[in-house]
Amino acid sequence: MPPFRTYVYIDGFNLYYGQVKGTPYKWLNLDALCRAYLDTAKNDILKIKYFTALVKPRPHDQDQSVRQQSFLRALSTIPNIEIIYGHFLSHVVSMPLANGSGYVNVIKTEEKKSDVNIAVHMLHDAYKKHV
Repeated sequence: MPPFRTYVYIDGFNLYYGQVKGTPYKWLNLDALCRAYLDTAKNDILKIKYFTALVKPRPHDQDQSVRQQSFLRALSTIPNIEIIYGHFLSHVVSMPLANGSGYVNVIKTEEKKSDVNIAVHMLHDAYKKHV
């Protein structure tokens, strides 16, 4: 039986905040990671679709976007990776203090469109019989 035509869909923010942040492992070769997790005798990994949004630097971390751009440039050197962009929405919200003694205004940043992009790409790729 020939291997399955396989596309991998990665939510970049879930990967970062769920597995990478707070660790020394910032530079991932996503192709090697996928090949380590999937049986390559059964899966022909044709494409890895990486979904993210460009971060906007915060006052306390002006280099955040520089680091992300460096990572995305490194990812783009892997031939079977496609980067798909969503976007961020930032707004001020009032949140309670942990000790319950009032509220403070904070900047809430939400990454938007990646979940929708992943679903649309999965449906489109299946419909077009890419996988």
